[in-house]
Amino acid sequence: MKTDYTSVDEYIQTFPKETQSILKKIRVLITKNAPEAVESISYGMPSYKTYGRPLVYFAAYKKHIGFYATPTGHTEFTEELANYKRGKGSVQFPLDRPIPYWLIEQIVIFRVKENKDKVAKILRY
Repeated sequence: MKTDYTSVDEYIQTFPKETQSILKKIRVLITKNAPEAVESISYGMPSYKTYGRPLVYFAAYKKHIGFYATPTGHTEFTEELANYKRGKGSVQFPLDRPIPYWLIEQIVIFRVKENKDKVAKILRY
């Protein structure tokens, strides 16, 4: 798998059309709910940061979409993510099941607020 992509567009274009559509929808959810996010490629996948801190990452694989929202993003939504294969800071959304876009959106909203609150707390000290 190639990991030296120069843009998120380039990354998305390497997948089959159906997968591209899913990746584009996820990207729109992120940019809509975190318009100030800085988009890049990190660890060979689309990466987003707000307030200088990691927000979320996502990646496509043969049978699933990996979504990475750091451990706190997944801990906060443990119940909603219970039916998916998970790691400490990751979740796998199988490509043969509907992608829970509503849940991805809620996780992004939570992570934006979390990053904003962390920076605000630091600036108060």
